[in-house]
Order: sequence, then structure tokens, then C-alpha cells
Amino acid sequence: MPTDQDRRSDDEPGLLDEVADKLGFRARLKRNPALALAYRIVVAVVGAAVALLGLALVPLPGPGWLIVFLGLGILATEFSWAERLLGFGRRTLRSWLHWLGRQRLAVRALVSLVTLLFVVSVVGLTLQLSVGLPFVTS
Repeated sequence: MPTDQDRRSDDEPGLLDEVADKLGFRARLKRNPALALAYRIVVAVVGAAVALLGLALVPLPGPGWLIVFLGLGILATEFSWAERLLGFGRRTLRSWLHWLGRQRLAVRALVSLVTLLFVVSVVGLTLQLSVGLPFVTS
């Protein structure tokens, strides 16, 4: 069910906007439209770069999804679509974790095993491609 935050437009303030307004940062930006546009462009470029880096890292072991969420968080400071997407991602992750927590031990073990096999395969493929190590030795 969508919340009020999910329904807001770019003109309605979010939590980050309220905090920034209290600090006076947004007021200074609003007084100078060119500065506000430049700031919005910088946030878009940095946020998109971080999110894309995270997406590239998702198949590898490590914090790929965390970096994607960080990039969306950066974008959400200026764009309501990114704030909605971040909320959707949080709800989906919470739903997945609740579902997995309700499953029997055998299902959780199978999910863990499949995840482990996927990670080992990606690491092996990465080593084979980057270092030239044989993936399977005979």
C-alpha cells in the first residue's frame, strides 16, 4: 500500500528536504537557480555513478546491493522517483527476509547453498577471465 511519501511529487517536501530546510542549505540553493540546477546535476551524476557501480558489483561477493541502495539514497535527496524506488527496494527486501525467515530449515539451507554456489561460480569465472587460471582442472 503506497504511503504519503510514495505519492509525493517533486514539489512536496520529504524528510530530507525538511532537515535541509532547517539547516538553511535549501534556502541558499533556492535563492540562486543556477546553483540549484548545478547541485541537482551533481547529485544526479554522483548518485547514478554509485548506483551503476553497485549494479556492476552485484554478481561479485561483497556489498553490491548495499552500494546500489547507497546510490539510490544519494539520488533520493533530489529526486522523488529515486525515493519511491528506494522505498520499493526496502519493502521488497523486508518481504523477502520475512518470507525466508518463515521457511523450514531445509529451504533456508537450500537458498544458502544455491547462493554459495553462485558466488563460487562468479569468483571462479572472474579469476579465469582476469588471471587466466583454469576454472576446472583435470
